[in-house]
Amino acid sequence: MRDLIRRIGADAGVSALAITAYDFEHRTAWCLDSDRWFHAASTIKVPVLLGVFDAIEQGRLEPYSRVHVRNRFLSIIDERPFRVQSSRDANAEVHAALGKMLMVRELAEHMIVTSSNLATNLLLDIVGVDNIRATLDRLNLHGIDLRRAVEDESAWEAGINNRITADGLAAALRLIEERRAISDSASDQMLEILHKQRFRSGIPAGLPEEARVANKTGEMSTVAHDGGIVYIEGRKPYVVVILTEWENGGDSRQATIARISRAIYEYMCEGAE
Repeated sequence: MRDLIRRIGADAGVSALAITAYDFEHRTAWCLDSDRWFHAASTIKVPVLLGVFDAIEQGRLEPYSRVHVRNRFLSIIDERPFRVQSSRDANAEVHAALGKMLMVRELAEHMIVTSSNLATNLLLDIVGVDNIRATLDRLNLHGIDLRRAVEDESAWEAGINNRITADGLAAALRLIEERRAISDSASDQMLEILHKQRFRSGIPAGLPEEARVANKTGEMSTVAHDGGIVYIEGRKPYVVVILTEWENGGDSRQATIARISRAIYEYMCEGAE
């Protein structure tokens, strides 16, 4: 299995690759460089989602609270104002709501389903990075390093970025699937949001058509990631996280993640070696 995965990565020109998989059917785990740190890109939005639902659970936030949509944030380095560029954001709906109000629940859905950077920064401002880090500590989640908002160029230039390991993201997804993330109800609601994911060219693309996947992708110039919970009829689900690092402009990134996803599916469900 390791040789096959490494060969897929090498053929595609991957610079670095890490995988964690956990099968609820057989209670077995499989990993490859799973404690290596990567720039998190948009996979950091899963930990932010945990922080939002923890704030709701603790009564510090209501899911239907209305939030003023604005596009002005302060860098953690020098408090210099910055904006989320609409041209760099996968979601246009939140930008179209500037000056209006959206509910916390709507922002959480935009953050995950269409990976809205603007929704993410609004939620980070409301909940607070330190509070979300406290939530991760309370959940005993390691391998997740939330440092700042999205598109904070001053922080990026200073080398301060959100980071993640395959083990860290997989542990967060396992907690949600096991209904141990905050509460049963919160886990159910987070799963419902993850199931609505619109970016399906990574892990889901390597699976049989009937498979259901609750996943979150993350992609920027040098990384492409996907992590999700895979549901195959007739068996318990499995969690898989695939993190990849590339030289600028690798053109087969999602196809490579899909190939690795297929190899893991065959290993988990068909007994391939």
